[in-house]
Amino acid sequence: KKRPGKKRWLRILLPHQPGMLRRLALTSYQWRAPRRFISLQGRCQHGEYELQDPKSEDEVVNIKFVTKNGETVPVRGKVGDNVLYLAHRYDIELEGACEASLACSTCHVYVEPAFFDKLPEPTVEEEDMLDLAAMLKETSRLGCQIVLCKELDGMTLTLPKMTRNFYVDGHVPKPH
Repeated sequence: KKRPGKKRWLRILLPHQPGMLRRLALTSYQWRAPRRFISLQGRCQHGEYELQDPKSEDEVVNIKFVTKNGETVPVRGKVGDNVLYLAHRYDIELEGACEASLACSTCHVYVEPAFFDKLPEPTVEEEDMLDLAAMLKETSRLGCQIVLCKELDGMTLTLPKMTRNFYVDGHVPKPH
C-alpha cells in the first residue's frame, strides 16, 4: 500500500477573505483547506487598549510625565497600558516614530530612580536602541517597552530635551 506524501502546512492570507487567516495543507498529491478558520478581528490594534478606560479602580495606575518644557502632566492609566500609547492618548509629545517596534529611540524617557529597579530588565534590542538615543542617562528606557503594573503607581517619567529622528525641518509627526 502506498502512503501519501508528508504534509507541509502553509499559512497565507487570502485576498478574497480579508481578516481571515487560512491554513492550507500541501501534500504530494493535493491541496486541501482545513475546515477551521481563525479570525483576526477580535484583537486590538496597536494602541487601542490604551484608549479604553479602566474597568475598576483596582486597575488604575497613576503616573506623571514631565514634559520637555518642565510641565508636570498627571496621567491616569491602567494595568497593562503601554507608556508610549498612553502618552499619545493624553497628547504628550512622546513621538514613537516606529510605533513600538523597537526600531528607533524617539520614545526615550527618564524613569524616576525609585521606580527604575521595579521595571523588568531591558532586552538586548532595547539596549541597542537606547545606544542611539540622545542625552542618555542611567535611568533611560524606551517608553514603548514600559508596561504599567500596580507597582509603578506614582512613577514619574521625564522626557529628554531632545530626541533623535530623521526630520531636520522641525516637523513633529503625529501618531497614526
